[in-house]
Formats: sequence, C-alpha cells, structure tokens
Amino acid sequence: MDARFLGIAQLVDAPPVAVVVDVMRAFTVAAWAFAQGAERIVLAESLDEALALKGRHPDWVALKDGPPAPGFDTVNSPGLLRSLDLGGRTVVQKTTAGTVGALAVKEASLVLCASFVVAGATARLLRTRQCTDVTFVVTGEDGQADEDLACAQYIARRATGAGTDASGFLRRAGESRAAAELAEGVRQGVHPDDVALCLELDRFPFAMVATLEDSLMVLRPRAVPSPTVEASI
Repeated sequence: MDARFLGIAQLVDAPPVAVVVDVMRAFTVAAWAFAQGAERIVLAESLDEALALKGRHPDWVALKDGPPAPGFDTVNSPGLLRSLDLGGRTVVQKTTAGTVGALAVKEASLVLCASFVVAGATARLLRTRQCTDVTFVVTGEDGQADEDLACAQYIARRATGAGTDASGFLRRAGESRAAAELAEGVRQGVHPDDVALCLELDRFPFAMVATLEDSLMVLRPRAVPSPTVEASI
C-alpha cells in the first residue's frame, strides 16, 4: 500500500482514499457515540452551523470542543459521552481538528475517520476494499500531533495484513502533547478517563465512513467482521 501522511494544510487535491485520524478526541468520541446508539454524526463546518442544525432539529445532539456552551448538549469527551443514551439520535459534531480534516477531503472517493478504538476495523476495511493509494490525514497540531501520526502509521502497517505490535504506537500516543494537556487539565471539557479511553485499541468492531448526504458530511459506522484468524497485533 502506498501510504502518505499529511497535515490538513498539506492537502492539495482530493485523494482517492483518505483516512482522517483524530485520536484525542474527535474520532474516539464519534466511535463512542455510535456505541451509545447514535444513528449518524453530522460533521459541522463551524460552531454557527452546528447551532443552526441544532436549531432546525431540536432532537439532534450537538457537541463541541472545550467547555460547555449554550445551545450545545455536551462536549467532545469520550468519558462524558459514554454515559449518554443516544439510541437512534443524530449527533452534530464540531471540533478543532478532526471534523476540519474530514471536511477537507469530502470529495475523496472513500473517507474513513479513525482513532485507536477503531484501528483494526479501519485496517480491515482498507484491505477489503483493496486500497493501494491511501492518504492519512494527521489532523492535530498542523500535522505534527504524534498521537495521530502514531495511529495513522499503525493502521497503515496493519492494513498490509502483517502482524504489527501496537505497544510502541500506543506509547507514543500516551506520551504525546495532547495526552499531557488532557491529563493536566490544560484543555477544558475533559473527563479524567479521556486519555485512557483514547488509548483503548480496537474497542469497537466497526469502521467509520463519511459521505456527502444532501450537502452535509455524514459519518456512519460500518461493521467490518474479523477474519476467523487474524494476524497478531
């Protein structure tokens, strides 16, 4: 597989296949939202758009980075989201990096949103689709976020079907600047379990596919069955 690892600002043309990685915390949160029963996630371009969508659809659940704010139901924290019942609901998500990265590649033929909790399923989907030319979008810190790069590199290696030891990649993520800021309370809207939840490998058996639906970028889970015997991770 020909894999490239680019920051959002480095994207020039829409790649054929894009894997948008945000470990801490957008696409860990998105996976938890699906696990809590959400039907779909609308990726908003701005806070104003998120609020406008919420205004038109009061039953939708709106979430954002940072502290709680009027009009939003919750914040971008897996530790907080895991206690919500989202059965059949639509979630509107706006974050600093993850949603921006997904929207930047919305014209790609296949857009996957990923983090460690769905890494295995994401790699399996890439293999199933026989994707040979994949751009990994490293969303955090202008493409320099080591937790996102580590996850992207791990998925890329695992997508080849070869056994890949995850420990070094998870260690890099756990020692990243983002992990430290979450653990030390530098960022707002944080639960004490957020870092640990972001470092859970293969917590969920689905990948997350984003497609344009009526001009909105919509994320949905895609079940990816495990093979009977999978290479050791």
